[in-house]
Amino acid sequence: MRGELVARSQTDVTDRFERLRDARARLKDGTDIAVAVERAWPHKGDWVLKLAGVDSIEAAERFRGADLWVRFEDRARLGEGEFFRSDLIGCRVVNAGDEAEIGVVEGWQQYGGAAPLMEVRLGEETRLIPFVASECRVDLGERVIRANLPEGLLDL
Repeated sequence: MRGELVARSQTDVTDRFERLRDARARLKDGTDIAVAVERAWPHKGDWVLKLAGVDSIEAAERFRGADLWVRFEDRARLGEGEFFRSDLIGCRVVNAGDEAEIGVVEGWQQYGGAAPLMEVRLGEETRLIPFVASECRVDLGERVIRANLPEGLLDL
């Protein structure tokens, strides 16, 4: 079928796309639009999506580079102690050893199977800090992430 989109999932809820029907797409120009997902199926580690009204390659081009997201109230429910990456945006990051301020999480980057990188801003500087679950302790109530950083990481 024409007009299908390939998407890379960044959710820990593995069957999310199979159940997803209503979502929002943030286009490259920053515009958010409502989309209806007619079908979704896994393919070679990614997902293929068929959106309502997107029936040609030309119509699908509009979505190249777009982010697909769901409204806060439509997010999947997570277990105790689990969180979404979006929950961590705005959290302070401190060095677990001495509580020294590293910065505030402003976003995320993900490359292949490697650990996701937190985009952490301190003043005018943005640092990329790997989010390794065994080395980062999250306290959502306190809005802080205590990270055990390898020596010299912040000097790179």
